Amino acid sequence: MNIPRTELPRVVIIGGGFAGMALARKLLHENVQMVLIDRNNYHTFQPLLYQVSTAGLEPDSIAYPLRKVTRNSKKCFFRNAEVESIDAENQIVNTSIGEIIYDYLVIATGSKTNFFGNKSVENNAMWMKTVPQALNIRSLILENLEQAVIENDPEKRKALLNFVLVGAGPTGVELSGAIAELRNNIVPKDYPDLNPAEMNIHLLEGLDRVLPPMSEKSSQKAQKFLEDLGVQIHLNTMVQSYDGHLVTTNTDLSLKTETLVWSAGVTGAPVKGLNASALVEKANRYEVNAFNQVNGYENVFAIGDIAVMQSEDFPRGHPMVAQPAIQQGRHLAKNLKRILKGEPLEPFSYFDKGSMATVGRNKAVVDIGKSTFGGFFAWFIWMFVHLWFLIGFRNRLVTFCNWVYNYINFDRAARLIIRPFKSNRENLEADQKKI
Repeated sequence: MNIPRTELPRVVIIGGGFAGMALARKLLHENVQMVLIDRNNYHTFQPLLYQVSTAGLEPDSIAYPLRKVTRNSKKCFFRNAEVESIDAENQIVNTSIGEIIYDYLVIATGSKTNFFGNKSVENNAMWMKTVPQALNIRSLILENLEQAVIENDPEKRKALLNFVLVGAGPTGVELSGAIAELRNNIVPKDYPDLNPAEMNIHLLEGLDRVLPPMSEKSSQKAQKFLEDLGVQIHLNTMVQSYDGHLVTTNTDLSLKTETLVWSAGVTGAPVKGLNASALVEKANRYEVNAFNQVNGYENVFAIGDIAVMQSEDFPRGHPMVAQPAIQQGRHLAKNLKRILKGEPLEPFSYFDKGSMATVGRNKAVVDIGKSTFGGFFAWFIWMFVHLWFLIGFRNRLVTFCNWVYNYINFDRAARLIIRPFKSNRENLEADQKKI
């Protein structure tokens, strides 16, 4: 790995997401050697991935180079690598570029898409957890529109223009609203020879309301906003299979579509090597105590989505969203300083700043404590909060300018097919033709 030897305590952080970044930034000027490892060389602001998917933002607006964090200290290093396993007995992390010894290890690997064992969906649906996946969705949406313009078969055109989203949490709600606005504002201008009424957006949810984690009042408002935009909502509906062309569900509903986006849940992304007792099997996340120490280990910590800190208020652990991750990262930095000073650790306490989701232009819902807001005011709060938590002045400025431009012109400037998308199924079919 080419990391200099040091007499300082070495803190190795696996993952540059919200939790890892919050911790790394707080340790920059402390008396430790910090090594940050991530498979990507950038941090992704995941709450705005849906805007990349729908041509509202370019990917560099929501990505931040991880080396811009570590370059501010000569004791901090970044390595672009895939972590393969942990040897806790010898305090070694094995990666794709070599191994590194640690004094303190922090696992902040976050979460991955959960398909609940449905292989047909996993193999054929679109995922949206990373920037490349968001770009794949953008390309596919635009490619389907281009293909629909020249398609003479009405059934094939209908399938191309059917967009199915599974999971009505914040991601599904925001993405379906953005696609609806794309249809209402962009398609009539860019595709005058295409009838926008033929483009259908279906949002499927297994529970009895949209935005299940939020208040019922916010759910009702969000559903009305979506319906006003023309999104077709199917509640108590679970996908049974998807072969790349046909969606079947637990109801009579079946849909022919070339685009199914899966946003129905996430699961932890653990690293091999720690004892099985450290892992909460169903959640695929590490069990941690009030100091974020992984069960059974004193010098191994887990923060963010990968950590389950059970308490009376959070029997299943904290929500797998940005705020708990950021707060745990900052708090762990303080506790690591206490360890180095020989002081007792302080337990983590989560401050719930509320939850929010945007549905479209001037439409959002916000829950703060017992208060609920909807409409333009909630939309303004949503914009302010997301701009505030974007990392880097440039990203904030570029995103703000894009939003202003889009708002004034009812436009999506990034509707570019930079790299044509081919699904696993299409690649397989192409290979079979060659044979």
